[in-house]
Amino acid sequence: MTNSNDLPKPQPTERSSRDWVKILAKYREPNELRSGFELGVSAIPFFLLWALAWWALSYSYWLAFAISVVNAAFLLRLFTIQHDCGHGAFFKNRQVSDWVGRILGVLTLTPYDVWRRTHSEHHSAAGNLDKRGMGDVHTLTVAEYKALSPFGKLHYRVYRSPFTLFGLGPSYLFLLQNRIPLGLMNSLRYWTSAMGTNLAILAALGAIWYFGGLLPLLLIFLPSTILAATAGVWLFYVQHQFETTHWENADDWQLHDAALNGSSYYVLPSVLQWFTANIGIHQVHHLYSRIPFYRLTEVIRDHSELAMKNRLTIRESFACARLHLWDENSKRLLSFSQARALYG
Repeated sequence: MTNSNDLPKPQPTERSSRDWVKILAKYREPNELRSGFELGVSAIPFFLLWALAWWALSYSYWLAFAISVVNAAFLLRLFTIQHDCGHGAFFKNRQVSDWVGRILGVLTLTPYDVWRRTHSEHHSAAGNLDKRGMGDVHTLTVAEYKALSPFGKLHYRVYRSPFTLFGLGPSYLFLLQNRIPLGLMNSLRYWTSAMGTNLAILAALGAIWYFGGLLPLLLIFLPSTILAATAGVWLFYVQHQFETTHWENADDWQLHDAALNGSSYYVLPSVLQWFTANIGIHQVHHLYSRIPFYRLTEVIRDHSELAMKNRLTIRESFACARLHLWDENSKRLLSFSQARALYG
């Protein structure tokens, strides 16, 4: 007679992406006091450091510049709060979230309503090969790249180079591209968002120029803005452009599978996790974007399976910068050299 203790124990089955959506629903409710606190501890130091850097201009340009470098971290955090507002995840009242987002959009040089629409497109089509082009990093398949003309290949190589993506790209995106509603040019609503934000930015920069001249703009505004923009672009890149990310044609693409398998968990030291408002826990965010950023750590704490999904350390993330082409055969992102070795 077989002892029941000798029978193999059933192994836990891996949860599907749809199962996770149901599980994560309980984390969606924001805490109004917590949201207000997180906004305060991000915005108040930002303005205080701005004032301190301005004061420091009278004593040392280098000191003012150094303070603005530190302040870039608070500006990045304000952008992630704006990001939560765009998802309706920061305050229970959607109108409050939207107006907080619009005000923060002036500080981050990002027209809130335009960004919210393009970012919504990103969430609704991330990993869909047939819906690329809005709110994502342009990615070609190996076959598409091989079919390009020599000039087309050169253009794509220049675009995907670290110098473009993380050097010129962030300044172009936040200082220039955000000034008009690209991709939404036929909508009065998005023109209003872009032009309203532009006018508010011009008024703020004009006041700074009037009272302080050119130096506050060159040594405080530009360094903090460009550094925060660069960090934000890098974060967005590694959240989806890692080797085992997820791309499928529309017929095989499924929203929640793409969210779970095509988003990384960027493991950061606690201080960087704070300044990035947990945005590195991106697989959870894409599965359920209504979860406030300060509750994402609860999810990881409660569900170790998600904490092991698509983990990416800082050291590992640097290798992502050399990945350029999606290989539909191996289901991996490849570098140009890897693609050439495999396919000629």
